[in-house]
Amino acid sequence: MSDPINHNRRAFLGAAGIGLAASFMRFPLVSSGKAETRLPDGSDPERFGARVASSGTMPPLADEGPLPELSGAVGWLNSPPLTPAALRGKVVLVDIWTYSCINSLRQLPYLKAWAAKYKDAGLVVIGVHTPEFAFEKDRANVEMAVRDYKTAYPIAIDSNHGIWRAFNNQYWPADYFVDGKGRIRHHHFGEGDYDDSERVIQQLLKENGATNFNATTVSISGDGIEAPPDNQNARSPETYVGYHRAEHFASPDGFAQDERKVYSAPVGPSLNAWGLIGAWTVGAESAVPDEASGRILFRFHSRDVHMVLGPMKNGKPVRFRVMLDGAAPMNDAGVDVAQDGSGEIRVHRLYQLVRQKSPVDDRTFEIEFLDPGAQAYVFTFG
Repeated sequence: MSDPINHNRRAFLGAAGIGLAASFMRFPLVSSGKAETRLPDGSDPERFGARVASSGTMPPLADEGPLPELSGAVGWLNSPPLTPAALRGKVVLVDIWTYSCINSLRQLPYLKAWAAKYKDAGLVVIGVHTPEFAFEKDRANVEMAVRDYKTAYPIAIDSNHGIWRAFNNQYWPADYFVDGKGRIRHHHFGEGDYDDSERVIQQLLKENGATNFNATTVSISGDGIEAPPDNQNARSPETYVGYHRAEHFASPDGFAQDERKVYSAPVGPSLNAWGLIGAWTVGAESAVPDEASGRILFRFHSRDVHMVLGPMKNGKPVRFRVMLDGAAPMNDAGVDVAQDGSGEIRVHRLYQLVRQKSPVDDRTFEIEFLDPGAQAYVFTFG
């Protein structure tokens, strides 16, 4: 069983803005890879699906139905619009992702490597960008992310969740493997199990008559945000800041929803408890400091601390300062933070604030926004 703390994102958003009905789906709820999916009722999901044995032998792949239409996309990047009919004769990997999701981003190096390695053998990788947060519906933001992460394969912009619904999907990331006849033969929810996924690709290519590819699996050494998680030390869960999905909030008296309130720090917070300090307005999706010096405190246990953050609503940057146990992070600063803890929010995206080089233990993270108006959405760890 993989670590239950390192959750994949899933769409169970209700009034948070997207409001997808999750009453049915093509596949049962599952966990895959090195992350577990937490279900709304708190139960543990079951594993299922074709698995690769340690010998590398692939069990028979099932027929899970036809590749749905991709016409729900509101636009495409790196390609004209693609259709199931036009893709017949190709092996297709459809990756449903969103650019602020750490699980999606850590998978990107593998998707890019597979797209390049197996292109001549007949593989087409398609990214379906389906937003979780409202800012991820903005085409310019998606274009920025695709450019920054040097993603060259076709990207369907699924801002209205048309493709998501066509697949009856509930996960970020979610990978669907399609054979040359247009049939879905395998799926994988969440990051991890990359060798298994690549062997599925190879099996489908062989079925399609391809022989001109290297049968070894790719070796990836991601860095920065794309580096693999430290699952052995990950004991803090993805934690939303907006009131609709927030958990473990420990500031006294709870949230004031959609109105200004002055918060105080939690006293002696336990592991994974967090709180706001200063004047904040907490919305369903995010929280915004109304004055300079608004702070968030989080007691965590993980190598990395990430946050999805955005600048002021008018786009003006917001300066911030990060502290660990009351001091500058120094060598434990993340890629978006200087050693003295300083940083700046210029665009909506995921920011890596801490990457510990020292032994991982329970620590207190604090971020102070030196200007008002920052938008804080979610903590993720790794």
